[in-house]
Amino acid sequence: MSASHAARPPFDAHDPLGLDDLLSPEDRAVRDTVRGWARDRVLPYVAGWYERGELPVIRELARELGAIGALGMPLTGYGCAGASAVQYGLACLELEAADSGIRSMVSVQGSLAMYALHRYGSEEQREQWLPRMAAGEVIGCFGLTEPDHGSDPASMRTRAKREGSDWVLNGRKMWITNGSVAGVAVVWAQTEEGVRGFAVPTDTPGFSAPEIHHKWSLRASVTSELVLDDVRLPADALLPGATGLGAPLSCLNHARYGIAWGAMGAARACFETALEYAKEREQFGRPIAGFQLTQAKLADMAVELHKGILLAHHLGQRMDAGTLRPEQVSFGKLNNVREAIEICRTARTILGANGISLEYPVMRHATNLESVLTYEGTVEMHQLVLGKALTGLDAFRG
Repeated sequence: MSASHAARPPFDAHDPLGLDDLLSPEDRAVRDTVRGWARDRVLPYVAGWYERGELPVIRELARELGAIGALGMPLTGYGCAGASAVQYGLACLELEAADSGIRSMVSVQGSLAMYALHRYGSEEQREQWLPRMAAGEVIGCFGLTEPDHGSDPASMRTRAKREGSDWVLNGRKMWITNGSVAGVAVVWAQTEEGVRGFAVPTDTPGFSAPEIHHKWSLRASVTSELVLDDVRLPADALLPGATGLGAPLSCLNHARYGIAWGAMGAARACFETALEYAKEREQFGRPIAGFQLTQAKLADMAVELHKGILLAHHLGQRMDAGTLRPEQVSFGKLNNVREAIEICRTARTILGANGISLEYPVMRHATNLESVLTYEGTVEMHQLVLGKALTGLDAFRG
């Protein structure tokens, strides 16, 4: 036997492409830390939270996530971990393998609220908020989407007007993760100078965040409306570095990058559930994993899952190198969420009727991913981003 064959590792059904070889020891340590936390602190309870439509321990979980450095991971200074983009992506994958709602909470905290303050805030704003947010002592939210303006944020109706040295904000934001538990809201509003961002302490008079109930997706997640009724802010609440719609869109780009990884976590959980179930479930006198059609499903699921992880890793390397383009993030978000949903649906067919039971994670992940498919840019919006990049023609507006 040749030396190359003697050194060949055994086939790993959970890592068929050997993608672990792409990771450094530090990458694996981050992944294993987050995986262990999710295994101990989320997986035993999340089906109950989902069934009841609540996340009652969100503040406790936020502090724990802060303690392991998972909040604002790629940011530097102010108590943030300064992790690589790949390490942040691995954390998103492991969090969403537990539940999309947990990854969403972390994404909004770090990639949206903290990133906005870190990149566009004043030094005083960074010092005021970021250390406590990195520790999970303060939860943040990000107010961009409105009831009538989701994919078209340029048409937002929320207004900020100057009154003396103050700003007065009026408007509504919708579908805001973390809204009713946040201590600070990064709110985007139209001004005479264009779209500007504001750091709004949520105890400011006129600010309220009623929680949205009766959701069939992301049930183990806090989702709220933001209501701004003559919210008066001092001049220093304005994010000085953010002018125009490009600022909030750059924040969304970071969140979309995390979603490209996270969706593969949900897909992995469903694939692994289906694989183990198929090996144990017997019909016609033998495990269903031995039937050709089941094996075809498992093979297709594995191919798309690990292609998606490889794509996410490639995007992470480009982000770490400073060469990642927004169109490439759209590529990852579009592909990976669509494929994750298909993997979840296929896993449900392998589990049969058991696939709809909360004793298994498959239907919970499938319904969560229906929200992930829509937020941070719908399928159609990412198709048009790529279409414009491919053709040079803008199809967003007639």
